[in-house]
Amino acid sequence: MKENKLADLSMAFSVDIINFCETIKGHHSLTNQLERCATSIGANIHEANYAHSRADFISKLQISLKECYETEYWLNLFAKVNFADENTIKSLYNTCGTIRRILVTSINTAKTNQ
Repeated sequence: MKENKLADLSMAFSVDIINFCETIKGHHSLTNQLERCATSIGANIHEANYAHSRADFISKLQISLKECYETEYWLNLFAKVNFADENTIKSLYNTCGTIRRILVTSINTAKTNQ
C-alpha cells in the first residue's frame, strides 16, 4: 500500500490531541470542541482519498484546512488560559501547522491539475 504522509500525520495528530485532552480536568465542552475539529482533519483527509471527483477531493481537503484553522484557535485559547504546559501546546500547534501547510500545497496542486 502506498504511504500517505498526510494521512499518517493527521492520524498521529488525532491520537496526540485525544491524549492531550484526557489530561485536562473539567472544561469538557472546550476539550470536546478541540477533539472534534482536530480529529475531523484526518477524517476528511481519509475521505478525500475516496472522492468521486477532483472537485470532491479538493472540497474534502478544504474542509480539513478549515478544521486546522479551528484547531489552532482552540490550541491558542488553551495556551492563554494555561490549560497545559506551553511546550505541549506548542508541539501540537506546530504539528497542526505542518498539516496545514501540506494541505495548502495539496489543494493548490489539485486545483492546478484540474
